[in-house]
Amino acid sequence: METRTHWRWTYVMGTIALLAIAAFAGAVLLAGCSAKPVAEASQETTKVVPVRITPAETRAFVEELRVQGTLEAKNAATVSARVAGTIEHIFVEEGDSVVAGETPLFQIDSVKLQRAVDVSRQQLQVARCGRAESEANLQRLEAILDKAKADYERYARLYQEHVGSLSRVEQYESEYKQASAAIKHAQSQVSLAGEQVRQAEAALGIAEKDLHDSRVMAPISGRVCAKLLEEGEMAGSGQAVLHIEDPQVLEVSALLPASHYARIVQGETKACLDVYGEKLAGQVISYKSPTIDPKLRTFEIKCLITNPPANVVPGAMADISVYLSQRDGLGVPAAAIQLRSGRPVVFVAEGQSARMVEIEPGLETTGWKECRGDSVQPGAQIVTMGQFLLNDGSPIAIQKEAK
Repeated sequence: METRTHWRWTYVMGTIALLAIAAFAGAVLLAGCSAKPVAEASQETTKVVPVRITPAETRAFVEELRVQGTLEAKNAATVSARVAGTIEHIFVEEGDSVVAGETPLFQIDSVKLQRAVDVSRQQLQVARCGRAESEANLQRLEAILDKAKADYERYARLYQEHVGSLSRVEQYESEYKQASAAIKHAQSQVSLAGEQVRQAEAALGIAEKDLHDSRVMAPISGRVCAKLLEEGEMAGSGQAVLHIEDPQVLEVSALLPASHYARIVQGETKACLDVYGEKLAGQVISYKSPTIDPKLRTFEIKCLITNPPANVVPGAMADISVYLSQRDGLGVPAAAIQLRSGRPVVFVAEGQSARMVEIEPGLETTGWKECRGDSVQPGAQIVTMGQFLLNDGSPIAIQKEAK
């Protein structure tokens, strides 16, 4: 029994010894393996980060609203036929330049209208002859009236002197009254003839105007943009034939949110246009709608563009930057700003290390961000490359100043 107990005790103690030796060996092995990474981590914390810097500087910052608009010609005209008829000739082609009141555009059925003028002139001449006849008849009847009046008055005196008969006096009195009535009728005929003359003159004026209107002149100066009818086609009165636009004076319109209505001042608010890469800076809002659209909650603005570049034409799309406010302020490159713990910060190079500075960002213009407050001073060396590898106090090596 004692021998078995001795062997059991010996087995237990041997197992414990082996376990202790294995644990000691593992600890030594782990210590040997971890020594190198610890040393490397220590070296990394002191590693110098190459950076580039840009000094903070005072710049003009703009609060802008970006929208799109369409360019249109300020002066445009759709030229229509003023009288109905066949288009005899179109004097211009698409792309031709025209001058207001000088360039003929097209001719409508001049032969028919010229004949209408001739007929109206003949009718006027007939009316004038009728008036002359009525006036001559009136003069004849006036002479008869004078003779009838003299006869009646003479026989009336003789009858009072008891010479002649009453029937003779009554006969002359009747002739006098008939002559007076004939005079009134002749006068009305003269008046009627006069009205007929005026009517014929008006008809001649209309015919002459139709003839004049059949040859249409350019109402505005500009260029022919479209031919809507061709020679030989029938044009109704008021039907469009040509479209003209003046490319020297353009207007761009856009819609802005109603919330900005009070901040737009007509004639003062500035804007910048970008038309397919062509910059048109220094524009002024020339029009602001007096009302806000109750459905869309927007209002219209317009900018007038005089003598635009060659590639800025009606129908083009324009990117519009409306300047709501402008001010000067200290700025840093926007790319230098990053979020650390949810706060915007920049790194400032001070000697051989970088200092993390929390900022209050403001407006952004052309890649620069306004820094409000006094956390960053003018001329401060802002890290613009390598900042994502930095922490507060990290050692740095300035490689090259950003241009």
